[in-house]
Amino acid sequence: MDLTKATLEIFSKLEQKWLSHCEAAKKTRVLSIDGGGTTGIVAAAALIHLEDQIRFKTGDPQARIVDFFDIIAGTGIGALLATMLAADDGSGSPLFTARDAVAFVAEKNPGLFKAKYGGFFRHRRRFSGKSMDTVLKEALKRDDGACLTLKDTCKPLLVPCFDLKSSAPFVFSRADATESPSFNFELWKVCRATSATPSLFKPFNLTSVDGRTSCSAIDGGLVMNNPTAAAVTHVLHNKRDFPTVNSVEDLLVLSLGNGSGSLTGRKLRHNGDCSTSSVVGIVLDGVSETVDQMLGNAFCWNRTDYVRIQANGLECAEEEVLKERGVETLPFGGKRLLMETNAERIESFVQRLVASGKTSLPPSPCKNSAASPLANSR
Repeated sequence: MDLTKATLEIFSKLEQKWLSHCEAAKKTRVLSIDGGGTTGIVAAAALIHLEDQIRFKTGDPQARIVDFFDIIAGTGIGALLATMLAADDGSGSPLFTARDAVAFVAEKNPGLFKAKYGGFFRHRRRFSGKSMDTVLKEALKRDDGACLTLKDTCKPLLVPCFDLKSSAPFVFSRADATESPSFNFELWKVCRATSATPSLFKPFNLTSVDGRTSCSAIDGGLVMNNPTAAAVTHVLHNKRDFPTVNSVEDLLVLSLGNGSGSLTGRKLRHNGDCSTSSVVGIVLDGVSETVDQMLGNAFCWNRTDYVRIQANGLECAEEEVLKERGVETLPFGGKRLLMETNAERIESFVQRLVASGKTSLPPSPCKNSAASPLANSR
C-alpha cells in the first residue's frame, strides 16, 4: 500500500513537472519598435523580413506578424508601424501587411514630414502638423470611413508619449481603453501624439473618445524611445490579458532599433558645442541604449529569449541592415559582435515563434465583459 502511494506520488510530481514544462514552452511574445528618424529604415527592413520568414516557415502566404505576437509596442515612427500592423480592418485581420505598411510610410513620407520654415529669416525648420494629421487619418480608418480607436486592434498595443500637463509619461494602451472610454483614443491621434518632437512639431493636444481625459503630448521618444521595457513591465503587471506571465522567463522579446549614431557623427557648432538637434539625438540614443542594457541584464540567463536588432551607424541602406552582423549587449556593460547577421537572428527567432504556434490571445477584447480594473497598467 505504501509502495502504491509512493508510486502515485512520484508519477504525480513527474506529471506536474511535465505540464509546467509545456506551459513554459508557450511563452508570451513581445514585439517592440523604436522611434527615431522619419523613415524607420532598420525597423522597416526587419519587419518585412520577419513577416516573409513567418510565411515561409508556416507555408501560409496570408500569415501576419500579429498572428505570432501577443503584444506590440512602438514609439514615434515605430508607433505608426506598430499601429498599422495591429489595427483591425473589421474582420479580425490587420489593415496592413508589413510590406504594405512600410510602402505606405515611404510613399507618404513627404506628407508625414512636410517641412515649413518660420522665424524672422525663415531659417527655422518645422514640420506641418496638419499635413501629418491628413496622412494618419487616411491610414488608420476602415473602408467605411470609421476612425479606429485603441480598442480596434487585433492584439494589445502600447504607445508612449510625454504629457506636458502632468509633466509625466503617458502610455496609451488597449488594456486601459477596454477598461474605460476615458482612456480610449483614436489611433491616428495616438500616433500623432507620440511623434510630436518638440523641435519639429508643436505639442499635440488630444482628448479621449468620451472627452474626459486630455493630454498635451510631445514625442514619446524623449522618455521611451525604446519602448521594450514599458512593454515587458505592462505584460508582467497585466494579469487579465497575461495571467500566466510571472517573470521574464515567460517572455520571448524581439526589439527593433532604428539606427544609432555617435557623438562624432553628430553635428557640432563651430565652437565645439553640441547643436540642439545633436542633443535630442543623443537623448534618444541614450534612452534606447539604456533600456537595451537593462533588458540584457534581465535576460542574462536566457539570452536567446531577448533579441535586439539594431544598425551600427546613422547612414545605412535598408538592404544593408539585414546583412550587418548582430550586436549583443553584455551583462553589466559593453557589447559584443556576433557571428550571425541581423537577418539570421530574425530567422532563428521566427523558428521559435512558429514552433510554439500562433498566439492564444483573443483578437479583440470582449467589450461587454465585467473585467476588474488593472493595477499599474499604465
